[in-house]
Amino acid sequence: MKPLVVYTYKNCSTCRKAVKWLDARDIAYTEKPIRDTPPTKAELKRMLTAQDGQLKKLFNTSGGDYRAMKLGEKLPDMTVAEAVDLLNANGNLVKRPFLLAEGVGLVGFKEDIWSAALG
Repeated sequence: MKPLVVYTYKNCSTCRKAVKWLDARDIAYTEKPIRDTPPTKAELKRMLTAQDGQLKKLFNTSGGDYRAMKLGEKLPDMTVAEAVDLLNANGNLVKRPFLLAEGVGLVGFKEDIWSAALG
C-alpha cells in the first residue's frame, strides 16, 4: 500500500488522536497541514467517491467558517464543482482528519472505522 496522506490541523484534538493511533500501529503516512495546504480538487473528488457522493461528509460542519458562511443552508443547492472549489480554497471548511490512500478515504476519526479500513 502506498503511504497514507493525512491532512490535520495542529490544534485539533481529534487529529492528534488519529496521528497517535497511526503511530502506535507503525502505519506510514505523510502529514499535511490542512489550513496551509488544503486537499487538492482531485483528492477531494476521490474522498467524495469514498463517501458515497455525500458532500456534507467532506465539510467541517461544526466549524466557525461553515456557520459564518451559512453553508448548512447553501450546501443542498451547490454543485459538486462549487463545493470542491470552496473546500480546496479554504482548508478550515474540510472535515478533519482527512485521510487518503489507495482505495481508502476517511474523514473524521473513529477508531473502529479506521481499524476496519487500515487493519
